[in-house]
Amino acid sequence: MLINLTDVFSSEGSARKISAAYEGSHFSYMGNVYPVSRDSEVLLTLTNAGPGRALIEGELKARLTIPCDRCLQDVEIPITAAFAHQAVSPEGRQEQTGGEEDQNFISGYELDVNVLMNNEILINMPAKVLCGKDCKGICTVCGQNLNEGECGCDRFVPDPRMAAIKDIFYANKEV
Repeated sequence: MLINLTDVFSSEGSARKISAAYEGSHFSYMGNVYPVSRDSEVLLTLTNAGPGRALIEGELKARLTIPCDRCLQDVEIPITAAFAHQAVSPEGRQEQTGGEEDQNFISGYELDVNVLMNNEILINMPAKVLCGKDCKGICTVCGQNLNEGECGCDRFVPDPRMAAIKDIFYANKEV
């Protein structure tokens, strides 16, 4: 969704409130694609912050379906974020000598809401997704979800520090 900011940039004291829905059905992150719930939205307040400047404040509410990091079951994760960005009109960017943050969500006089939402989701992605605090994960041998029950596989991993002692015992053992 594109929102024209011409009136916000030019009218001193101008303010608009807008509610917009996330237009995409998927979100890409680190080579993975996650479905986005249909009720994901952003509430924006666009305010004139001086000549050729606009303050973009908002609150994002999104729901992504992400696999659990341990057992790979899908988990619906809510992502909420409050943000504030200052946008500069094209004339203001030409006068500027740097120092401003990259404004990939502004193109000319238009605000691309989807790009803004993607940026905020990206910043607020959880580092680790678990279906529950007590998630047991999957078996390293057969791949069964251990939350559903034990598989009976031998998952014993010997301590590598004991390898030298183990070699001594096997060296003196007759075959």
